Amino acid sequence: MNVISNSAARRDIESLVHPYTNLRKHEQVGPTIITKGKGVRVFDDRGKGYIEGLAGLWCVSLGWGEEELIAAATEAMRNVGFYHTFAHKSAMPTIDLADRLKQIAPFAVDKVFFANSGSEANDSQVKLVWYINNALGRPRKKKIISRIKAYHGVTIASASLTGLPNNHRDFDLPIAGILHADCPHHYRFAEAGESEEAFATRLAGNLEKLILKEDPETVAAFIAEPIMGAGGVIVPPATYFQKIQAVLRKYDVLMIVDEVITGFARTGNMWGSTTFGIEPDSMSLAKAVTSAYLPLSAVLMGEKMVKPLYDNSAKIGVFGHGFTYSGHPVPAAVGLKTIELMERRDIVGHVRKVMPLFQKRLRALADHPLVGEVRGVGLIGAIELVADKKTKRSFEIKNAVAAHCAGRCEHHGLIVRPLLDTIALCPPLIITEAEIDEVFAMLSKALDDTLDHVSRNDLAKVG
Repeated sequence: MNVISNSAARRDIESLVHPYTNLRKHEQVGPTIITKGKGVRVFDDRGKGYIEGLAGLWCVSLGWGEEELIAAATEAMRNVGFYHTFAHKSAMPTIDLADRLKQIAPFAVDKVFFANSGSEANDSQVKLVWYINNALGRPRKKKIISRIKAYHGVTIASASLTGLPNNHRDFDLPIAGILHADCPHHYRFAEAGESEEAFATRLAGNLEKLILKEDPETVAAFIAEPIMGAGGVIVPPATYFQKIQAVLRKYDVLMIVDEVITGFARTGNMWGSTTFGIEPDSMSLAKAVTSAYLPLSAVLMGEKMVKPLYDNSAKIGVFGHGFTYSGHPVPAAVGLKTIELMERRDIVGHVRKVMPLFQKRLRALADHPLVGEVRGVGLIGAIELVADKKTKRSFEIKNAVAAHCAGRCEHHGLIVRPLLDTIALCPPLIITEAEIDEVFAMLSKALDDTLDHVSRNDLAKVG
């Protein structure tokens, strides 16, 4: 596309700063402008259709054009439009959603705090941990442990929790008091001959060493995604969370679970915590809670956190945290309808029905010459591209091989997300078996195109 001849593309280049984009390159290539969507497909301003293989950004679980969600938002706008939750005020959809989330949560939730994004939810988690430990008379117990390759957001605190270098470079991050433990990626970081269970044991031991080195009286919480999303769709090794949690309990360290991607049926259960046997003290959710139709996130807290929170607000006279849109009634109404639709249509059952085919087609790509590892659970998965399958050697970053593959996917009508050398897949949960076959047919063509590109340009060589 000649972006200069397209007025919308030109205005985009002249006006917008695009997240997670090479901003100078964007001036040259311009945007793909999506104008509508239906089901698992979106369409650009030239009329070309694509299967959205990442559900937007891991989030449009019920697909595009869902009329009942549109109607729920419209009704809420007519009824109240906006009201806040400051100073003893509330709205019915907000109350109803908080109550509903407590009912369906994978642990005993006492209270719900609403925000607008996963970043805000995880940023709030940091502030809550600090606030609560001050309330408990533990002013030193403030450090929070995340993990290398974790993704928890982009605000100052949540970006510090994120364990990806490009989220820190030249932003003066991470802030003090945020630590990063080992990445639980068996393919990349296991020792020769080390089983998943042995790898998990070693990582739990390393976590304990880290806590002891820092002093357990200074370590307050550990935060983790059940599956690491933007870090490369990294599935934890067998027994990992059980062993990690044993260490956390030993040193009175809170378990914060980031279910922003894995919540709401993505892994074949309503929650990733259920899939991997995690017992949260607190949980962040966002994205699929409204099928991404409107921004909404939440922090779900157990009683262990709530009592000191409430006691401290009484001492100070106010709980000095919150956002204008915390518990906005319109997104809350859409969240309620989303949960209703998931239950009425048995989305968990549908995911369980189609995920064997999704995972089978994914695993079949392991034989491709470019694919080093395939990984995934439920309706989330990834393929990691390598220059050498035997040694697991990665391509040089400058060659952008995964980005090239994603471009070829788009050419064939499939939108995916390149994450360094990894291609991520996370389609809407409503995807059918026929559409899954379409996804992998297009991805297979793109991989073959990419292999040709690698071969013609000798990109697999060393140096």
